[in-house]
Amino acid sequence: MRKVYNLALAARTEAWTRQERVNYNQTSAMLTAWKKTEELAYLNDVSSVPLQQALRHLQAAFTDFFAKRAEYPRYESRKRSRASAEYTTSAFRFRDGAPTLAKMSDPVDVVWSRPLPEGATPTTVTVSRDAAGRWFVSLLCGDPTVRVLPTNGNAVGVDVGLDHLLTLSTGEKIADPRHERRDRTRLASAQRRLAKKARGDGANRAEARRKAARVHARIADRRRDHLHKLTTRLVRENQTIVIEDLTVRNMAKNRSLARAISDAAWSEFRSVLEYKAAWYGRDVVVVDRFFPSSKLCSVRGALTERMPLNVRTWTCDCGAFHDRDVNVAKNLLAVGLAASACGAGVRPQRRKPGGRSVVKQETPRSDPGRASGGRL
Repeated sequence: MRKVYNLALAARTEAWTRQERVNYNQTSAMLTAWKKTEELAYLNDVSSVPLQQALRHLQAAFTDFFAKRAEYPRYESRKRSRASAEYTTSAFRFRDGAPTLAKMSDPVDVVWSRPLPEGATPTTVTVSRDAAGRWFVSLLCGDPTVRVLPTNGNAVGVDVGLDHLLTLSTGEKIADPRHERRDRTRLASAQRRLAKKARGDGANRAEARRKAARVHARIADRRRDHLHKLTTRLVRENQTIVIEDLTVRNMAKNRSLARAISDAAWSEFRSVLEYKAAWYGRDVVVVDRFFPSSKLCSVRGALTERMPLNVRTWTCDCGAFHDRDVNVAKNLLAVGLAASACGAGVRPQRRKPGGRSVVKQETPRSDPGRASGGRL
């Protein structure tokens, strides 16, 4: 798939330099011609569906580029890109709990992470291999078991941090597991061994690269599992969840905190929370990043001029004693509920000069799709 993607990208780039545009239909015709050459005859050994899907993905990348939503498409790397093949309905059969792919006589032997939802019919099968050398099969299907949860009146403000991953407006604090720190010694050892290997395509360097990737995969898997458990709990227990809009990319430029911020995965937490809330009929309110949540007294509303990061507890002029993180979560909850009561919604927009920041409603997806999959 990578070969076809790169060939089509090269053809479209060459046409772009001549101020011409090549669309999907033209690259599809090119693919037919490539298969007839002696050099690329091996493309006939695999199903045409994954090859066509690679061309469709390239077309989508160019569509985003011309719409100024993304940068110019880049070539897929044999070493760094994730190897994958996508099969649509016409290129696979799903029988007796196992998929059989086009031009393969035997079903794929899969150890499933979980069974398919009852009554679900897969529409796409994606076979992929990660950097650690693990193979995965992912099935895309609609999940009829995903239903809107009963409405409740619970609302919670959530402040993310480093010492505590989450601080809730109820006063509860959830510790940061710091998954990367727990495996930092093992990761450093694997990376040192990789750095000592001669550069090139040697087997020793490839094996050292896989060992380092396995440590990274172990860290990422634990982090993802923890975030899924937290977000599921928040969505089940609360009707409204209020969080803060953070520029994580800019915050990660702080060299002293970059590693800890990346390990906390605040962006992934928000992404998972939002799509689960859309599935189950919950509301996520995102407060503007310029709202002075840490300087505002949650009891009387008094605003403090300065609040350095090293100040973790403080006493307001009104006599109220505040834990910094709990106070932030309470302020987020108050402003989020006020915005919701006024008919505003989820995602903040950029602040206009001389005016208040505004928020807009995010429409939940009415037909959620869920991916089930397993490991080969």
